[in-house]
Amino acid sequence: MVARLQPILVRHALGSYPVHVERGALSELPRFLSDTFPDRRLAIITDDTVGRLYPGWAGEAAAGLAQILSFEFPSGERHKTRETWQTLTDRLLTAGFGRDSAFVALGGGVVGDLAGFVAATYMRGVPYAQVPTTLLAMLDASVGGKVGVDTPHGKNLIGAFHPPAIVIADPDVLQDLPLAEYRGGLAEAVKHGLIADERYFESIERGVDDLNARDPSALTDLIRRSVEIKAGVVAEDEREGGKRAILNAGHSVAHGLEQASAYRLAHGEAVALGLVAETLVAERMGLAPRGLAERVRALISALGLPTHSEYAAAPERVLEAMARDKKNRAGALRLSLPTRLGAMHPGGGSWTVAVEPALIVEALRALV
Repeated sequence: MVARLQPILVRHALGSYPVHVERGALSELPRFLSDTFPDRRLAIITDDTVGRLYPGWAGEAAAGLAQILSFEFPSGERHKTRETWQTLTDRLLTAGFGRDSAFVALGGGVVGDLAGFVAATYMRGVPYAQVPTTLLAMLDASVGGKVGVDTPHGKNLIGAFHPPAIVIADPDVLQDLPLAEYRGGLAEAVKHGLIADERYFESIERGVDDLNARDPSALTDLIRRSVEIKAGVVAEDEREGGKRAILNAGHSVAHGLEQASAYRLAHGEAVALGLVAETLVAERMGLAPRGLAERVRALISALGLPTHSEYAAAPERVLEAMARDKKNRAGALRLSLPTRLGAMHPGGGSWTVAVEPALIVEALRALV
C-alpha cells in the first residue's frame, strides 16, 4: 500500500483535488481509480510509446485495469492537435462512452493536455485523472487544470480550464525516462525556484549531483515542492487573470524558439533557454540585479540543459511567434520577469511587463 506521504491538495473554485507523489504509486492505480471514480466507466487515453511501457511499469496492477478500454494516439507534440482530439472523441463515442464515464490521462504533458481537453469537451465535461509519466508532467503540466491543443498559429491557443479529479505521480517511472526528457523537467523545477522560492532554488543548486543521478528520494522531494509551489499560485488565480502569469516565466521566449525550430527543439530545452533570455531582459530593464541571469544559466548548465541554440540566431522568427502569445496586450509584447530569486514583478496586477522587441533580440543573441 502506498500513500505513506500525505497528498498535496490543489484548491480551485469548486473544491480541491489531491496530488499523490509517492514511489510505487503506479502499482496502486486500480485502487486510486476505483476510490475516485466509483461506478464510472473508465477509458485510458495515452500515446503509443507509453501504451507499450505501461504494463511493465505497473506490473500486476495492469491486470487490474484490463477491463478498461485504452485509446492511443501517436506520440509527440505534433499530434497535440484538433485532428487528434476529433479522432479520440469519435472513437469514444463509437465505443459508447457516456456522461457516466471518466478518463485517465496516462503519459507526459502532451497526453495530459490532450486527454484533459477531451475530458473538458466530451459530453460538455466528464471527470478525469492525471497520471503523469514524465518529470515535466509530474511537477508542472498535470497540476492546475489547463488543457488544450496546438494550432499552426501557436501552442495551446485552443483549450479550457478543467481541473482533474486526482493526480497520481510515481517518481520510480522516471528511471527509464530518456535523458533529454528528464532534463527538460528539471528546467521547470528551476523555474519554480526562480519565481517563488529562493530556498528551493538553492536546494536544487546543492542537489545537482543527486538530481543528475536520478536519486529517488531527491526526485520525490523535488516533485512535491514544485507541486506545492504551483498549487499555491493556482489557488490564488485559477483562471490566469493575474498572478498565475508568473508560471509562464521563460515560456514566452521558449514558445517562440519552439515554433522557430518547427518543434525540433524540445519543450524543456526551450524553457531552459527562455529562462536565461528572459532573466537577461529583466537585468537590462533594471528590474533584476546583475548576475541573476548568470546564476540561472550556471544551474541550467549544471543540470545538463542547453544555454545556447542555433534557433536563437533567427530572432525575427522568434519574435513573430511571440507576437501571438496570450499574455500580450494592445500589440505589446509582455513577459513575466523576475526581480530577484523567488520574486516576480507584479506589473500593476497583471504580473507581466511590456518589453521592447530590441531587448528580446539582444537576449536571443546572447544564446547563439
